[in-house]
Amino acid sequence: MNLRGRNKVDPTFNMSSMTDIVFLLLIFFMLTSTLVTVSAIDVFLPKAGGKTENNTSVAVSITRESLFYIDKTEVSASDLESEILRSVGSDKKKTIVIRGDQDAPYKNVMEVIDIANKNKLKMILAVKGK
Repeated sequence: MNLRGRNKVDPTFNMSSMTDIVFLLLIFFMLTSTLVTVSAIDVFLPKAGGKTENNTSVAVSITRESLFYIDKTEVSASDLESEILRSVGSDKKKTIVIRGDQDAPYKNVMEVIDIANKNKLKMILAVKGK
């Protein structure tokens, strides 16, 4: 007498559907990660009608002729660090806004960045919007 049933349960697990899901998730995360980095670069700032006074910044301008200006006052390259520190004073919360001409030598811009890094000052590179 045969008491076994006709329907047998297969104890193996089919991995093909699991690999399909894993590949779909992999493709999804690869595509979304590239979109996140690209969208982080393009930022459109809102326009405002009012003007705010910002007394917490010191503007350092560099011309194409390698002349340095701190808030419209011409400064020699040898006195640049001492004049920046004098303009900032004891308030380390002031930010240096580096306004380099597009044709200014790169080494002059790096000199101001090195001064700011050496003295642990915050800095911003000013650019013109498109």
